Amino acid sequence: MTTTQLPRRQSKLDGSRLAAAPAFERVALEVQCKPAADMSPLANRIRALMNLTAGGPTNLPLGGRYFDAVVTANGPAAYGVVTLMDEIQRGPHDRPDACGPVIEDPQRGWLIWLVPPETSKQWERLPHRFAVCLGAPHELALPPLDRTAPPGPYWLRRCRSDRLVPAEPLRQYLDQFRPDPVPHEAVLGSMLRAMS
Repeated sequence: MTTTQLPRRQSKLDGSRLAAAPAFERVALEVQCKPAADMSPLANRIRALMNLTAGGPTNLPLGGRYFDAVVTANGPAAYGVVTLMDEIQRGPHDRPDACGPVIEDPQRGWLIWLVPPETSKQWERLPHRFAVCLGAPHELALPPLDRTAPPGPYWLRRCRSDRLVPAEPLRQYLDQFRPDPVPHEAVLGSMLRAMS
């Protein structure tokens, strides 16, 4: 096999026609170092949620975009309501404990049901005889996500991203089962943040 070199074309450009190198100017940019005022609450919530998912307790403000809290007594009547809420919230592929998130605080004798935001405003117009619903400006101390048994507050029904406890069925079942004693709202507001 023989190889033949291809012919080359000679360039007719001389060095005088080359473009000059571009000149770049140094421009000082002013960079804002502190976050915008409306980002601080969001950043605090993200840090709190990251702490919660890392296994630590955290405080989250009630109301807003996340949830409000309905607080009832614990005990046999309240556990009956949990069982009924499991049944109405169970989908075809759910586990038997399908109820939205419920925290039990055995020391204080409470169940804390996480319900949709703005529920407290609805319940404010029509208070409940066997429960107190709190929203903003209160905060709730959430136990670590993996705590599912005492000591201390724990998740009686786990926290999931796809559901909260529906407020209307909860209200009806609480009327039917009447868990007591009813938590006092002033005491609740001061203690929810301090749970650990």
